[in-house]
Amino acid sequence: MMLVELAVELIQPFLISVIIDEGISQKETSVVLLWGGILIVGSVAAFFAGILSSFFASHASQGFAFDVRDALYTKVQGFAYPVFNRFATSSLITRLTNDVTQLQDTVFMGLRFMLRMPLVVIGSIIMALVVHLQLGFLLTLTVPALLIFVIWIMKRASVLFKMVQMRLDTLNRVMQENLTGMRLIRVFVRRKEEVGRFAKLSQELMKSTVSALRLTEITMPFILLIMNAGIIAVLWFGHKQISMGTATAGEVVAVVNYSLRTAGALSAFSMIVATFSRARASAQRVDEALNTDSEAPSRSGRNPEGQCEGGIEFEHVSFQYPNSEARVLVDISFKVRPGDTVAILGATGSGKSSLMQLVLRLYEETAGSVRIDGRNARELDLEYLHRSIGYVSQEVLLFSGTIRDNIAWGLEDASMEQVMEAARLAQIHETIVKLPDQYDTLLGQRGVNLSGGQKQRLSIARALIRKPAILLLDDSTSALDVRTEAALLQALKSMSCTTLLITQKISSTLGADLILLMDEGSLIAQGTHGQLLASDDLYRRIYESQFGKEGAAYVGSLT
Repeated sequence: MMLVELAVELIQPFLISVIIDEGISQKETSVVLLWGGILIVGSVAAFFAGILSSFFASHASQGFAFDVRDALYTKVQGFAYPVFNRFATSSLITRLTNDVTQLQDTVFMGLRFMLRMPLVVIGSIIMALVVHLQLGFLLTLTVPALLIFVIWIMKRASVLFKMVQMRLDTLNRVMQENLTGMRLIRVFVRRKEEVGRFAKLSQELMKSTVSALRLTEITMPFILLIMNAGIIAVLWFGHKQISMGTATAGEVVAVVNYSLRTAGALSAFSMIVATFSRARASAQRVDEALNTDSEAPSRSGRNPEGQCEGGIEFEHVSFQYPNSEARVLVDISFKVRPGDTVAILGATGSGKSSLMQLVLRLYEETAGSVRIDGRNARELDLEYLHRSIGYVSQEVLLFSGTIRDNIAWGLEDASMEQVMEAARLAQIHETIVKLPDQYDTLLGQRGVNLSGGQKQRLSIARALIRKPAILLLDDSTSALDVRTEAALLQALKSMSCTTLLITQKISSTLGADLILLMDEGSLIAQGTHGQLLASDDLYRRIYESQFGKEGAAYVGSLT
């Protein structure tokens, strides 16, 4: 379709020269009507070809953007946790939206105009040389210099537009933080400061964009200056050629027409340069994410027969985060029998959450081995392992939708009975049925219409609906009162799943089969509540600090 449109555009000046020289000059009306009719037919054909060309280019660019966005999102979903943390969330959002849109626009421009523009320039030069060699040569002289200038502008602009996209990343990050922490901003009376910070970053983005656009916008005036000078030269030499009888008026008009078409095509390069320069920066950012070595744990390990029983064993495990020299876990060894409840106690930064992440294989241990049911966790199929685990993170995350949707999110095709059973086990069922819409109650953004304890129990219900062999609770009962927490832990006992519970509360450890006491990445003591109370001074001090000496003595007599 583009070639049909191009052929008509290139033949028009030649036909106009024929009409002038053989029709108008010779006063031959039949010649004017014949070639004029051909021009009209050609224009109509070019019109419909242009419409179809735009349709197909639009369809192709939209499909291309869909494929890239889908591939990029799939890639991000497959990132290993250390790799995922290398990219800011705001940066990934920008790459999936703004950068892909830039590439989509560029594909459309490329299919619709970019291939057409050089063909117009080359075709115009050839036709101008065919019409009149000397006048066409004047047009030929101006084009190479302009092309070199355009390529230089494109390279320079690409660097500037990359900076624009980086500024946009930063602005999106601040915007995301502010919208998420709006309540905190108002409580701390930080609106003025945050508005100022946003305005400063927005101004930096504006300056970077203006700087990039200023460079690309000088392209069109410069091209027009050179091309207009060339057209004046064609008219001046054309006048002399007509006077000397070596050129006709129609030939001069034709060469001027080809010069104008070349000027138009090169002038459009200013817009194309801006688009391609920005797309080049976006392409590099998308390419960086697509071609990042995900270093994801193997998903093709063994898939043992039968269900996971839930036995966990750490054998001299040490761990340090990627690109860090500090070890967060040092020579950890313990063994958990299937169905046991393990409480992990320790100060902030003692390595409790890191230990859980090794069970989940979000990270891999740097020394030693983690065993599940006696098998090295690295040898297990990752999907098999994750389907055997129920996990509740320290930071509660609820999704948009109803309460039922959020609980059922943990198990595909969960029935209403399963949803209600999980809610009962998580001690949230009675709260839900008191709501006007009960399980069909829509949650506000991030569960804003629920209390901290209610959100934690909903997250626990989402994990319990899977009936996991291993349940990991990362400080997930911190907002629960003692009575509710006790009822929850008792309900978990009835599930016969292996439970690892990170906690800061001694009340959560009283019924545990094993307590792991951690400090600065080391496992300094392990045992039951009674054993640690009798043998470990740190555990005893924590116990007395929470219950007081008299309360500790009373609770100790009960246990």
